[in-house]
Amino acid sequence: MGLAPVERVVVVVADGLGHTALGEHLGHARTLARRFALDPAIGSGFPSTTVAALASLTTGRSAGQHGLVGYRVLDPAHDRVVNQLSGWEGIDPARWQRVPTLFERSAQDGVRSVAIAHPRYRDSEFTRAVLRGAEFAPGGDAETRLSRLRDALAASDPTLVYYYVPDLDVAAHAHGLASAQWVAALEAFDAELAGALRVLGPRDGLVVTADHGIVDVPEHAQRIATPELLDGVRHVAGEPRGLQLHLESGVDPDEVAERWRRSEEKRAWVATRSEAVAADWFGPVDPEVLPRIGEVLVLARGAHAYYADSDDRARGMVGQHGSLTPAETAVPLLRFGAFA
Repeated sequence: MGLAPVERVVVVVADGLGHTALGEHLGHARTLARRFALDPAIGSGFPSTTVAALASLTTGRSAGQHGLVGYRVLDPAHDRVVNQLSGWEGIDPARWQRVPTLFERSAQDGVRSVAIAHPRYRDSEFTRAVLRGAEFAPGGDAETRLSRLRDALAASDPTLVYYYVPDLDVAAHAHGLASAQWVAALEAFDAELAGALRVLGPRDGLVVTADHGIVDVPEHAQRIATPELLDGVRHVAGEPRGLQLHLESGVDPDEVAERWRRSEEKRAWVATRSEAVAADWFGPVDPEVLPRIGEVLVLARGAHAYYADSDDRARGMVGQHGSLTPAETAVPLLRFGAFA
């Protein structure tokens, strides 16, 4: 990546800050704008959802290797779909997330790791899956996060700091990118970043990135799957912009995929699991991970989203993600401090 050697590294993860959306709102982000034209976007990987992307960020591996292949994922051993952010339901994160984190690997080289994130995440299974090996430093607001950062950088040891900000993603889900609330969250994050840069020493480098971007889905673009489309489907996993369909025994994935293509080809990309794996969407896929991936995938184009029924609580979300569009998969990697 061409980054200069440094003594301490800060990786700021702004959940939901897509490269496209940032470029459209640079007038509200003076600090971020300083590097936007200089540092090209990078890819967040697939699926473009927090679970998969943060696991890829903190392990350096693709979803097909670390095993967190979506927001809601099939647990094949128990024939159930589990929420990978908040509903692991007895799954051991140390076994389910299958590879060492960068924090664990860095410790072998004498590098201390600190993860600054909201205190409600401290004891979650997801945290134990993707942040293991890092000291957890709770920070629920900008002031507290900056205080934790000062503490982390005060040590003379080589240090890797993971600095997670959820506010933009929260505002986008509730109100959308076009809302005053999202713009206010962006302005607040930009001010927080300016504060973080003032904490850096001359040998400290900081990068700003994100797990995914966001697409606003208007109510008229919400698609409720018909009984015909769900015929033969046992479990609906993934998320509304990236459905993963697990089928009943004996049902032909090619037939189900063709049915979806006939209905939705202008609104979605449709692929069988074998096609998706061959296309390297999930990167190299370990045999243990393969059954977790849906046998048919339906990925929204444009501003659409798909729901199995009209009562799905996710229909209340305006900003969404999970598909392959550039607005969702392109994220910034902005360099500051000694990296600039």
